[in-house]
Amino acid sequence: MIKFLMDYVLEEPEKFPFKDAKDIPLDDEKVYQLFYSTESINLTESQLESKIASFGIPEFGTPFVRQMILETKPKNFAELVKVSGLSHGTNVWATNAQNLIKGDSSFIKIPFKDIIGCRDDIMIDLINFGMAPFVAFEIMEFVRRGKPSSDKKKWQAYKEEMERNNVPDWYIWSCGKIKYMFPKAHAVAYVLMAVRIAWFKVHHPLLFY
Repeated sequence: MIKFLMDYVLEEPEKFPFKDAKDIPLDDEKVYQLFYSTESINLTESQLESKIASFGIPEFGTPFVRQMILETKPKNFAELVKVSGLSHGTNVWATNAQNLIKGDSSFIKIPFKDIIGCRDDIMIDLINFGMAPFVAFEIMEFVRRGKPSSDKKKWQAYKEEMERNNVPDWYIWSCGKIKYMFPKAHAVAYVLMAVRIAWFKVHHPLLFY
């Protein structure tokens, strides 16, 4: 799809502010509006029968992901990366992050920005909590492979290490439920493509459709 769109760009370069796909703007506010309103495509919610306008955008147009978007309300690139990570993991959204965000767990309601979205988040968060980088890496690898449910003895040791570093109970609980965690670089690649294609939906809809 990117190639099709760029073929047209190269045919009529005067209509576009870029000549290379890598230069398609990634900071266009109207593009991000697609993920929290219908304003940027000049349709009302009743006309579109939806509160968001991400239909047709790769990775963000399915009913499952659109429901995630409605619940998480992403408004920037980083939050879309988090949605991508959550939508591709196993046991990271349903019965996990979704419950934390909605306040349906035994913990307090957790802001979306603090939720674990990709495997890299675990290592970075644990380092920020004060854990040694190598230990944080080990725990990330253990969790992202879904080992807490199969190697309970080792997970107990990791839990105690996390508790010593004042990692919140909800965070440890969330790690313990994960079966598979998506890598952030992969999520970023998906979102880069999605945002580039979404630019055309907003600014050159005929080409997009």
